Order: sequence, then structure tokens, then C-alpha cells
Amino acid sequence: MISTRDLSALPSINSSKRLTQSLAMLDAVIQRRWEGRYYSFDAHWSIDEQMASMRNGEGDEWFCVFSKHGAFLKGLYHESEMARGWPGILDSVPDVFKSALTEPAFSMQYTSFCIWRTYADDRWHTGHISFPPRAEPDGSAWMLAILDGNPTSYQRWAEDYYKRRVRLPAVEHIYAHKELTDEVVRTLNPETSLSELAADISKIGYPGS
Repeated sequence: MISTRDLSALPSINSSKRLTQSLAMLDAVIQRRWEGRYYSFDAHWSIDEQMASMRNGEGDEWFCVFSKHGAFLKGLYHESEMARGWPGILDSVPDVFKSALTEPAFSMQYTSFCIWRTYADDRWHTGHISFPPRAEPDGSAWMLAILDGNPTSYQRWAEDYYKRRVRLPAVEHIYAHKELTDEVVRTLNPETSLSELAADISKIGYPGS
């Protein structure tokens, strides 16, 4: 299980970026309305940064910035007692990620967990935190579970969330960053086509299409 108590199963920076692009691409195919999507990715967030995000529409979210320095992820489980200024969450953030702490879009004053990794690091990091006496008080366990890199995790989640059948081979195709085809697209969503996804493919930076 991935959580702030144990981040050892979280993929590397580059693998996490590929994975979050895949999540965004899958959501873009299945849910054509942007406001209805759970996962998104902006390959053109800034000149030298890309940004992945998760929003469930109920106040829970995470944002992950990928830069030349590494990756910085801020998460909010809005029902957590840690969500407003819990000691230690942000105190140890490296200077290379300090700009994210003042990014208005991230609303850093509402943060229940934060993780980061530079390209010089051999693992992901958190601040030095004394957690409240609950099993998973910051929401990281369920919010980061999708980042295990297993296509089945997305398939099961998407079938429950979107209330439709999601075929695993199509998910595996996109997890592997293989070129999108009309066949794969229509397998996931018979009501759309590859040509209709051009803007999403560009925004996400999904390769080979």
C-alpha cells in the first residue's frame, strides 16, 4: 500500500509522469466532458513544468508538478484533521520546490499530505510528521493507491466510478504509452473517436499520436 507512511512502492519520477499521463488519457477517452474527469494532465503547465492532478469533485484532490528538478505532490483530503496547517507537512520541502508552495492554484493552506523527490534522490520524501492516532489520517492511502502502476487498479476504479465496462487490454495499451488507435478508443468509449481526442492528446502530451 502506498501512503505517506510507506512510499516505497511509488514509481520513479519519470515512471510517475508517464503513469499520470496515462490516467489522464484514459479519463479523456472515457469521459469527454473535462469537468467530469477525475484525472488530468497539463503538459504545458509552464515553460519548464508539467502538472498532473486528481479531483473528485467533493473537495479531495492532489496536484503533482514535474520539473527539471524532480516531482512535488500536494494532496488534500478535506475531511482530514491534518488539512489545515498540520505541523511538519511542508516544513522540509526542498528549495527547488519552494515556488509550488506559493502557487495559487494549489491552495497550499489546505494540505493534508505532501511528498517530493528530486532526481538526485533515491526515494520519495515527506516532512517530519507526528501523525494523529488514526490508521491513515491524511487520506494518502486511498488517494495515491492508483499510482501503483497496475492497469487493473485503474480498470477496477473506472468501472466503479464511471459505471461502465472498461476493458483491461485497452487500459494496458495506454499504460504502455502505445500509439492510440480508433480501435482502442472505441473499445473504451464507442461514442467517440481518435480524431475527437486531438486537443486532449496535445494537452496531455500523450506520445505517438
